Amino acid sequence: MSSPFTQIAEPLDSNQSEKKFFNLNKLKDERYERLPFSIKVLLESAIRNCDEFLVKKEDVENILNWQVMQHKNVEVPFKPARVILQDFTGVPAVVDFAAMRDAVKKLGGDPEKINPICPADLVIDHSIQVDFNRRTDSLQKNQDLEFERNKERFEFLKWGSQAFHNMRIIPPGSGIIHQVNLEYLARVVFDQNGYYYPDSVVGTDSHTTMIDGLGVLGWGVGGIEAEAVMLGQPISMVLPEVIGYKLKGNPQPLITSTDIVLTVTKHLRQVGVVGKFVEFFGPGVAQLSIADRATIANMCPEYGATAAFFPVDEVSIRYLIQTGRDEKKIKHIKTYLEAVGMFRDFSRSSQDPDFTQVVELDLHTVVPCCSGPKRPQDKVAVSDMKKDFETCLGAKQGFKGFQIAPKHHSDRVKFVYEGSDFEITHGSVVIAAITSCTNTSNPSVMLGAGLLAKKAVNAGLTVKPYIKTSLSPGSGVVTYYLRDSGVMPYLSQLGFDVVGYGCMTCIGNSGPLPEPVVAAITQGDLVAVGVLSGNRNFEGRVHPNTRANYLASPPLVIAYAIAGTVRIDFEKEPLGVNAEGNKIFLRDIWPTRDEIQAVERQYVIPGMFKEVYKKIETGNESWNALDAPSDKLYTWNPKSTYIKSPPFFENLTLEPSPPKSIVDAYVLLNFGDSVTTDHISPAGNIARNSPAARYLTSRGLTPREFNSYGSRRGNDDVMARGTFANIRLLNKFINKQGPQTIHFPSGETLDVFDAAERYMQAGQPLIVLTGKEYGSGSSRDWAAKGPFLLGIKAVIAESYERIHRSNLVGMGVIPLQYLPGENAGTLGLTGRERYTIVIPEELKPRMNVQIKLDTGKTFQTIMRFDTDVELTYFHNGGILNYMIRKMAT
Repeated sequence: MSSPFTQIAEPLDSNQSEKKFFNLNKLKDERYERLPFSIKVLLESAIRNCDEFLVKKEDVENILNWQVMQHKNVEVPFKPARVILQDFTGVPAVVDFAAMRDAVKKLGGDPEKINPICPADLVIDHSIQVDFNRRTDSLQKNQDLEFERNKERFEFLKWGSQAFHNMRIIPPGSGIIHQVNLEYLARVVFDQNGYYYPDSVVGTDSHTTMIDGLGVLGWGVGGIEAEAVMLGQPISMVLPEVIGYKLKGNPQPLITSTDIVLTVTKHLRQVGVVGKFVEFFGPGVAQLSIADRATIANMCPEYGATAAFFPVDEVSIRYLIQTGRDEKKIKHIKTYLEAVGMFRDFSRSSQDPDFTQVVELDLHTVVPCCSGPKRPQDKVAVSDMKKDFETCLGAKQGFKGFQIAPKHHSDRVKFVYEGSDFEITHGSVVIAAITSCTNTSNPSVMLGAGLLAKKAVNAGLTVKPYIKTSLSPGSGVVTYYLRDSGVMPYLSQLGFDVVGYGCMTCIGNSGPLPEPVVAAITQGDLVAVGVLSGNRNFEGRVHPNTRANYLASPPLVIAYAIAGTVRIDFEKEPLGVNAEGNKIFLRDIWPTRDEIQAVERQYVIPGMFKEVYKKIETGNESWNALDAPSDKLYTWNPKSTYIKSPPFFENLTLEPSPPKSIVDAYVLLNFGDSVTTDHISPAGNIARNSPAARYLTSRGLTPREFNSYGSRRGNDDVMARGTFANIRLLNKFINKQGPQTIHFPSGETLDVFDAAERYMQAGQPLIVLTGKEYGSGSSRDWAAKGPFLLGIKAVIAESYERIHRSNLVGMGVIPLQYLPGENAGTLGLTGRERYTIVIPEELKPRMNVQIKLDTGKTFQTIMRFDTDVELTYFHNGGILNYMIRKMAT
């Protein structure tokens, strides 16, 4: 430790003089006591890592002076304690590391310098699909297919775990990254290099924020930014405002944590917390379990905040005991946090820190709700679901509209499935999935679903066989307590068998629907519905044939599966009629919080967690049998369609070239608001008529071997072709949804990749025009890498999602923002003009730059390089180029 603050370091325990901590109380600064607990974590990191180079005394003072500096756009560095990755984002990160080793060697440096300095965990959880369901062997069948499809990727990851130090890989079949993080990986307090300090984490998945529920400050970053952190660079961030979210009151008996989180999501969207921290306080917090808090924190990206922090309290300590953590470590966690004033008692208002703004929620006012049909922030009370869906059906095409003509609202299509006759209409449920880290980490809603299933079966209710039902727990612990509590057979009887341990339906790995169902949906142009306990329901994400998708609690997922439609008023209409002719209403089978908590206390026990996690790194025989190379430099296979050395560093020189103005650029795509990373980044299935499909076919693959875009994130040829390939893409140049654009020199309508390729062959630069919240949704590095490879030099937007803007910076793509009150409409831009972006020699953060059009019009935009560090990356052509040059000299 080289910190100039070593004078405030002291032993935590008089019996352990070699184990020290930085006692922030010794600063004797009254400002420290008033800081939000989340900001105290930033302060401790700055003090411990202060070296007057990457982290300076001035940075420490700025954080201490948070009350004043939060409004001044002040940049501070943050060195998190660790990094976490999932396999979709982890594979390209390891690919980049392997390619960076090659580049450093080529420039005359030591390739083994490219190595994680900051500890990194990679959890393989995104590769498994729901190919099989409603079978006793669904789990094994899906896992076998996962290995068959992804063997090459898994071998590559296993090579990475051996070639790179400080990188641990959790094999497939272990669970979902954020649940594994919560139940196993989280330290809460680190004990390393002779010091105790707060655990903190950045991850290459936007829902990394889930860990904030346990008092570990964490958030999602771009894969590119995470790689820099792994290489020892601090994150450069603007000192955030902190919104205090006060919880009070008690939830009503029939309310689930999902209802609470969807209510909080909509509320905070309305408050406006983009780019800010949210910190929870008030007596209501003590009413929430860690699983409840984690559910709220998990949805943080959906309300736009950077982090959603619940400081550690006695409930946190009880959770660590429940999940089988080491007793000695738990004692040190509490001792350390109390010593530095970071242990919280929510009943003591005297502990409440200063906040930028305080907002309140009375938990008693929360009602049962869902969210949809196209965005997670569009909350719908369950009592309003039928009416809301029917309104959406006829409303204008948009976030709450499908524009179905009124005369077709009652259209029905008959079909035969497994020898029986069925019919579906608008609003019919065809996918019902208990999935995702958001809710499967929470015993209260999972056991609630199990108890509801038990009562439903006993009442004689069933689920129609054509509905694709599935249960994909976030960890093996869930299966333990569902089985031991006796509810698993009832879930299975309704079709909710365990199909795998991974994200699955929530990320679009929903697998195929039965052909007769797809044919009926297509024939009737029906708005079919997916209901899932996930965190994302953007268009085209869950399944191409479910135009409406609703987020719901696990018990409600089962309820809608039994009903078979979302066009039901649960208060007035029965879920179904049993064999005796009795009408069964939802209220007849809905379990209360007291019922659920009694079962949870009895069956969710420490022994389960210890049993599952003691074998997490060694328990997968298929993983253990993989044969991975042992060389420190990766031997690329030119025939591979999964793993390929990216072209990012091919012409890299030791000295960077000065940035140049972008001259006479064409607009490749012209968008409106809320273009998500699902629209930009390749995700889900590879359509058979797409450029990526044509490429894979040319390499000798058949459609059944295509796998998904996510599985091929290590191959830039596939990913570039899949960029902007979403079937729901709405490009203003085209009059309908689809992944196409106009190639202006020829006037032809082409697939986006094909148009970009023509522009590149002619040496013509490209830009994108777009509206508000560009890049919202999941953290995806390929949402920046893909556009870069298409030749896009800049994006002009009204506003950006935080992580996506950072990723664009990391790839050297210029994020430009219209001046306040201006947009393409007010400036009269059609997108058919040619754009010259004037880049001055002297660049400053957030400076205005001029744009000249070939029509003679000029206007100003803000260049969204927010810090000096980001400008350094831009001068180097991106963050990875900067790191290679640094390591090669």
